[in-house]
Amino acid sequence: MSERYDLVVVGGGLLGCLTAWTAARDGARVLLADKDQVNQHASGQNAGSLHFQLEYRMVEAGPEAARVAAEAMPLHLDAAARWARLEDEIGEPLGVRRAGGLMVAENADQVRTLRFKAELERSWGLDVRTLDRAELDVLAPYLAPRVVAANLSPLEGKADARTAAPAACRAAVRAGATVRTRCRLTGAGRVPGGWDLTFRESDRAGRTQDRTVRTSAVVLAAGVWTTGLGALFHAELPTVPLALTMTVTSRIPRFLPHLVQHAGTRLSLKQSADGTVLVGGGWPARLARDADGAPAFDRKHHLVPRSVAGNAGAAVRTVPALERVPALRIWVGATTVAPDQLPLVGPVAGAPGVFVATGGSAFTLGPSFAHLLARLVSGRSPEIDLTPYDPARFTERSTV
Repeated sequence: MSERYDLVVVGGGLLGCLTAWTAARDGARVLLADKDQVNQHASGQNAGSLHFQLEYRMVEAGPEAARVAAEAMPLHLDAAARWARLEDEIGEPLGVRRAGGLMVAENADQVRTLRFKAELERSWGLDVRTLDRAELDVLAPYLAPRVVAANLSPLEGKADARTAAPAACRAAVRAGATVRTRCRLTGAGRVPGGWDLTFRESDRAGRTQDRTVRTSAVVLAAGVWTTGLGALFHAELPTVPLALTMTVTSRIPRFLPHLVQHAGTRLSLKQSADGTVLVGGGWPARLARDADGAPAFDRKHHLVPRSVAGNAGAAVRTVPALERVPALRIWVGATTVAPDQLPLVGPVAGAPGVFVATGGSAFTLGPSFAHLLARLVSGRSPEIDLTPYDPARFTERSTV
């Protein structure tokens, strides 16, 4: 066997590309493999939000669920610091803009949610404060009169989801990593000191061939495919796949500098450098499924008209200027969360040398995940306690 690596990263989204770059920069021999193309799936289909506040999905179930979700705050704070310098380190623009983020409220119950959330976030070290309407009139006059208060985090913003992962991939190649696309992991066998991995490669004509490589370590950075890939290593990695609705408008003059979310409904708004407005926030779509009813992640997922209308309605109620702005494109992106809403980050139980990161706000947390994974692969201790994110927390055992 001629091909040997210190690390094979499976998945060519932002997380996989950043992990390959970080490890290669540190001197490891790295292979980055994606079954399709770099940035083809979740990383390239999301809205690029950099959420460091707790999102609506983390607080809608009440205070106890919010307290559990807040256990990811060390990752958020670490990611915020890494995004601040990532463009300089990568050596290319990533479209990072951080003018601050607002979570808005329309009534007294939502204001109470904001105040509870801000106190919880400050207890973890996040810079956040609650603004009244008079302050919002100065900071964010575009908000509807019905908005009575908002939490402000100056760290929040966005990156360009279309270009961030490809830029990180190019940086990985410059650092010495090998990148293969149309290269699907199909098998894994334990060998002394590592793993033999079998990949099925395909060309543009549809011809396939199998390739086996040997590696000391493996990182699974493949989002919705995590559970299936874990099975190749006889490991249980439970994840919950979600199909979510997103909309981009036509270009309009710049007026929306902030990342905006809502304390009472699913909503995420931000305006790109090109003037388009990205609308999201977690309105559900319908996953494509195969004949057995299992999610078919390689197929196009399905829009749900009620979600499209609900998302648009929430956007217009919050920012009335959007009412007459045409929607340019509406699409579905698939992502994954863990059953308890916290990420999976760390070693895969029963599979020595295999590591995983997924779940939570994976685009936001990508730089932090990548740094932690690279440290684990090289045998160094992570600076953040990963116990709350242990991939084995949902199962008593995994076997090889």
